[in-house]
Amino acid sequence: MSIDKNDTGAAALKLAESDFAGDRRPLDVRSALTDYWNRIRAGDLGALPALAGLAGLVVLFTALRPETFLSERNIANLFTQAMPVTILAMGLVFVLLLGEIDLSAGVASGVCGAVMAKLIVDSGQPWYVAVLSAVAAGIVIGAGTGWLVAVVRIPSFVVTLALFLGLQGITLRLIGQGGTVPVRDEAIVALANRNMPVWLGWTLAGVTAGGYAAVLLWRWRRQHQRGLAAQPVQLVAGQAVVVAMALLFGTYVLSMDRAPSPAVTLAGVPWGIPLVGVLLIVATFVLGRTAYGRHLYAIGGNAEAARRAGINVTRLRMSVFMICSGTAAISGIFAASRLNSVTPDAGAGNTLLFAVGAAVIGGTSLFGGRGKARDAILGGLVVAIIANGLGLLGAKAYVNLLITGGVLLLAASIDALARRRRAATGR
Repeated sequence: MSIDKNDTGAAALKLAESDFAGDRRPLDVRSALTDYWNRIRAGDLGALPALAGLAGLVVLFTALRPETFLSERNIANLFTQAMPVTILAMGLVFVLLLGEIDLSAGVASGVCGAVMAKLIVDSGQPWYVAVLSAVAAGIVIGAGTGWLVAVVRIPSFVVTLALFLGLQGITLRLIGQGGTVPVRDEAIVALANRNMPVWLGWTLAGVTAGGYAAVLLWRWRRQHQRGLAAQPVQLVAGQAVVVAMALLFGTYVLSMDRAPSPAVTLAGVPWGIPLVGVLLIVATFVLGRTAYGRHLYAIGGNAEAARRAGINVTRLRMSVFMICSGTAAISGIFAASRLNSVTPDAGAGNTLLFAVGAAVIGGTSLFGGRGKARDAILGGLVVAIIANGLGLLGAKAYVNLLITGGVLLLAASIDALARRRRAATGR
């Protein structure tokens, strides 16, 4: 019996088209919302739990402390308070995407902060030399960690636990028992304690909102021209409007005078906020728009399948620890700026736990393969709001730890349940 090659080719083409039919079907608003609801039901929650938690906490603390929680001064303090943990969490997202953990990231930030402070104070180096040296120190620490994990094949938990102890000894050696290195350089202090001119804040907000809208519309246009499934232009425009409103409203609040005395003017967006925004944009681009980012998700989903597909798993596993420790160095610089000093216990204590909690609360999976840079921002704000709100209520320190731990446990439970739901539905 002969087989018609034309019939075989037509059947194969029809099968291929059916496999990718979901990528080429037109979407209207109703079908897009239906698809989103189906993804939620299948366990793909994304940032929804973090956003719900943020909204709930804001409503709660506003009701309990209406005169202080949403004041201009407290909002500015809240953003400044969240910066070090948020930046550290952003680096941890890369490690968590592979299903690994870095317990040394917090103390690595302390070591790098101490390196920066000592170079400025003892060696008289300019701030940019000290900052670059601190970041380089973080990358070296990450390279050593990644080599032990990826090449020597020691579990990341064991390696980073050992470094958690060892790096504290390095910080103690640099600063000395009971010592403190003051940070007085104006450029470093300005990161967390100075504000940009009001006009510059409005300019950056407008440019960022316009640029974000332009990227969304450009991507929609490309998908539409190629006949690929694209969100309805109404939803794309709505997303751009929501982000623009958030940026402009935040700029409006931070541009108001929040000085306690009428004799002093204190207004403007803190310098640290746009710098965190730059880190967010870079990390989002790397994870979402590069082959490197796609390979990280592939390894986190199935490392053996990624290796068989030709991905250099060892090299990428090393790289995430370098990124994490390099980002930890930036976090340590922000922490030194906020406190105007570096102490021997910098980065120790609960710093790492809050950062891991921020990433997980924001939506990054502890099992690997799922997470975005924005998770660090959302989770960092949740952690900061809990600490800030309880501080305004005069709650004891143990209450803060209990509540933050409970929120982290809830987020991990949601992640585990969502993972089981995705497995059950084949997603």
